[in-house]
Amino acid sequence: MKPNVQHLTNLLPLGMRERADQALEAVDVLMQIRDPKVLRALGPAGVRGLVLHRGKQGVPTHMPASHSAYFDWTYPHDHSEMKALYERAKRGQWVSEQLPWDTSVDPLNPEVRLLPEKFFDYEPLRAMGIHLTAKEQMQFNHSLCAWTLSQFLHGEQGALFAAAQVTESVQFFDGKLYGATQVMDEGRHVEVFRKYLEEKMCRLYTINDNLFVIIDSLMTDPRWDMKFLGMQIMVEGLALGAFGTLYKGTQEPLLKNLLKMVILDEARHVHYGVLALKEHVAKELTQREKEEREDWAFEVALLMRNRFMAYEVYEEWFEGRMPRAVWRAYVTNVPGMREFREVMFSRLVPNLRDIGLMTPRILPRYEDAGLLQYIGGASAPELTGDQMLAELDGAA
Repeated sequence: MKPNVQHLTNLLPLGMRERADQALEAVDVLMQIRDPKVLRALGPAGVRGLVLHRGKQGVPTHMPASHSAYFDWTYPHDHSEMKALYERAKRGQWVSEQLPWDTSVDPLNPEVRLLPEKFFDYEPLRAMGIHLTAKEQMQFNHSLCAWTLSQFLHGEQGALFAAAQVTESVQFFDGKLYGATQVMDEGRHVEVFRKYLEEKMCRLYTINDNLFVIIDSLMTDPRWDMKFLGMQIMVEGLALGAFGTLYKGTQEPLLKNLLKMVILDEARHVHYGVLALKEHVAKELTQREKEEREDWAFEVALLMRNRFMAYEVYEEWFEGRMPRAVWRAYVTNVPGMREFREVMFSRLVPNLRDIGLMTPRILPRYEDAGLLQYIGGASAPELTGDQMLAELDGAA
């Protein structure tokens, strides 16, 4: 938010200031989108999510889906790499009952922390006169972990529906067979995150408005390749970053085991997205269409980097004790969130490079955003889930 606008809102009474901050931040999110085509694609979802808060109304959300289903009555083997991925996915199927659900989970046990102690920095809170006791720190740890897992669950529901749409729309028959395994994967992920939240955390937070915007925009976009780009590359890349950060840091054995299995699945999902989009971008899109997708990916990357602020946790813990703007600065800079962004972009940027959406035209914008440092990393086809886990275990 611009400093002069922030100064004006600071003159308002506290309650009005917080409502103004919320409204102005929604406008700020949309105004940061510089490309008009990207704004047209994300704008309606932004209004529904950031202004109307459709995900927080306590009723099912109706999203109009419009896309073409692509049938091929010859059933060809038309993509050898996707066929190999399909075979790997069949062998990688698992059931939720494999997880040790009899594990006792106490979210307030300081000896078995859900999030590592170094995830937070409480000194800025103390400087504001907010002193959390040891018990309150564990409760806060519980809240933020439950919020994070809740967003995982909501994201997995979006991925389940998007995977079903993409399976209908993708124009490789081997891709349709693989897509069927991803629909099953996403359903299983919804199952295990829901069970963990209900039985072990006893908490479920509403969907974050920014996540709602991304899911809404993908579900309502009629272009199959945009669904692929948004869900398989952007959202699944975000998920891999978040899953990896939590997997590396948690001491809770059931959660660690659950995340391990999900990471193995998600690595295949991103691999699938790269395979499908690489050929499509190179052969099927016009230059104008390539540039539109390139701009869209960059804008969404910035939204994902900057806008997951856990306001639902703020409202529970700190509303009335600090302004939203102060919370925004705090949660952006806690060590765990900085690490999450680093892991996320180390996965995301190499995949955009391999797809063909990191051309010299867009590179200066990534450099200005501090994201170009990740361009030389391994992309999804070069990095299996087992390799990701080995890296995370080595860094833990």
